[in-house]
Amino acid sequence: MGDIPKKQINAVSSSRSGKLKMRIRFYLLFMLTLSSLFIVTGCTASKYRRDADKVAETIIKDKQEQLLGEAEDFTIERPSDILRRRLLIEQDLPRSGDGSLGSDNLEPIAHWPERDYPKAEETSGDDIVLEPGQTLKLFLIQALQVGAMNSPEYQSKKEEVFKSALSLDLARNEFGLTLRGEGETSITENKSGSGDTVKGVEHSGSLSLSKTLKSGAKFATSLAVDLVSLLTQGQTSSFGITGDASVSIPLLRGAGRYIVSEPLTQAERNVVYAIYEFEKYKQTFAVEIARSYLNVLRQLDQVDNNAEVYKNLMVSARRTRALADAGRSTEIQVDQAVQNELSARNRWINATDSYNSSLDSFKKSLGLPPDANIELDRAELERLTARVSGIVRDIGESTTSGSSTELVGVGMENAGPLEMEEKAAIELAFENRLDLRVSEGEVYDAQRAVVVKADALGSELTLLGQANLGQSRSLGQAGMEDASIRLDEGVYKGLLNIDLPLERTAERKAYRESLISLESAVRNLQSMEDNIKLSIRNRLRSMSKAREAISIQTRAVELAEKRVKSTDLFFEAGRAQLRDILEAQEALLSARNSLTSAVIDYRMAELEFQIDTGILEIDKKGLIVEYYDEEKDDVKL
Repeated sequence: MGDIPKKQINAVSSSRSGKLKMRIRFYLLFMLTLSSLFIVTGCTASKYRRDADKVAETIIKDKQEQLLGEAEDFTIERPSDILRRRLLIEQDLPRSGDGSLGSDNLEPIAHWPERDYPKAEETSGDDIVLEPGQTLKLFLIQALQVGAMNSPEYQSKKEEVFKSALSLDLARNEFGLTLRGEGETSITENKSGSGDTVKGVEHSGSLSLSKTLKSGAKFATSLAVDLVSLLTQGQTSSFGITGDASVSIPLLRGAGRYIVSEPLTQAERNVVYAIYEFEKYKQTFAVEIARSYLNVLRQLDQVDNNAEVYKNLMVSARRTRALADAGRSTEIQVDQAVQNELSARNRWINATDSYNSSLDSFKKSLGLPPDANIELDRAELERLTARVSGIVRDIGESTTSGSSTELVGVGMENAGPLEMEEKAAIELAFENRLDLRVSEGEVYDAQRAVVVKADALGSELTLLGQANLGQSRSLGQAGMEDASIRLDEGVYKGLLNIDLPLERTAERKAYRESLISLESAVRNLQSMEDNIKLSIRNRLRSMSKAREAISIQTRAVELAEKRVKSTDLFFEAGRAQLRDILEAQEALLSARNSLTSAVIDYRMAELEFQIDTGILEIDKKGLIVEYYDEEKDDVKL
């Protein structure tokens, strides 16, 4: 053959170069598309966190409006200036390290994903002002708000609701459009024993789109491109492109919306349960804070009562000493008076210690440092005593006059507004108890589980379809012509797959266990009903008993105060013994402590009754909204 003209060689070379440039441009355009999608959807860890927060908060808000009729701001981000932190700083309390003040005060470790998170921005808005060097007086209303903001247990409960919302978002994502993109470039050098070396570059990229329907059908499609180029042997190259599409449709086992979407259904219901349980927890938490607050005041009242007795016995001891010096008493009585004084001092010290311990425990329950300088509002107990004073009945004459010895039980005279009929209270609880709704929902969940497990026992029949178009390229195919996608040159497949129910041992076990679980769920519901009835009956009795105790102890205090005064006068006149003074003082101490306990017990029985019936509400600030309307002096029927 003759030599090929140089002009023709240049033309061939130019043609190859043009084709290579065109392929590279196409591939670069494809990779640019992938990169653009990554920029739009990938972003940073900060964006992913914000997106997760937005989705979860939206889910919770929608569910709250659906379930409770209104939504409140729900976030798991705590303000950086919560009272705990301010107390540690302003009162200069000991701290073990940076974490004592919060996560935003930590030193970021290596490779921390977000430079500005956690950050100190939000304010707590609790309106509590800390005066330098002054003791913080914490009112009951403030304690409820502080607990909701500072309590670690309260925060954990909120996070459980938040995580259930994230799980629902993940379950929803299973039925959304899923877009994925990948790209890869590799350089290969192949050396043979003859000394020949082949070098080449392989570029590949793909985009895929998939969708699962709630009927069980699954669709998937993808587009992939390859560009292979030899860096030796004439620098030949080839372009490959492939397209795939597939569909899978279950016809028997695993088909149907009620089977396929069961995980999504359960995830939706789990969010409902989490919200119900959190609302129930808020009620219990608020009442426990109120109980702890009043118990601290109870301990403080006992300190005051013991202090008064201690002072009175100190006066008695000095008076006895003076009478003995005047020859009107004996040394035995002096020693007895001093011994009574020492016993009173011991009781006062023990009461003070109990008060300090209960106050520290209360501060910890709020999420505050136990060593913070805090005191409670003494007037709260006085207001509570004044509130229940209307239920005190006059029982004085019935115990001291008349010849009748007939025993009369606790009646309904002067009964509080919440001391309703038992049947009405139980029906109110069945209507309002959120945990009862959860138990009822779990029975329905168990029923659905039986249906799903029964479906797994049947035959499986699946219709499959697949289409493959175009051709891919590898480095060994660099000399081939470019590939293209043509509908008339594809590979199409159809398949009908059947799985006969010949081996279903595992499925049989799961089905039988689902029926057992259903029975267990029904028993749990029945037990819940019985527990509600029991708690309401007990709570109504507790209110009646505490109401009667208030009347009895009010009268007992009056008699004890009268007895103390009379005994003092008789002792000065030489008509009473020192032992009589001690007994009178102890009777007064016991009566006062018992009256305080009865007042608190009645108040707590009222709050607990509202929890047991599900009628107690907690507003957005964490404050108690009672069923009892004080302005109308009636319950909200």
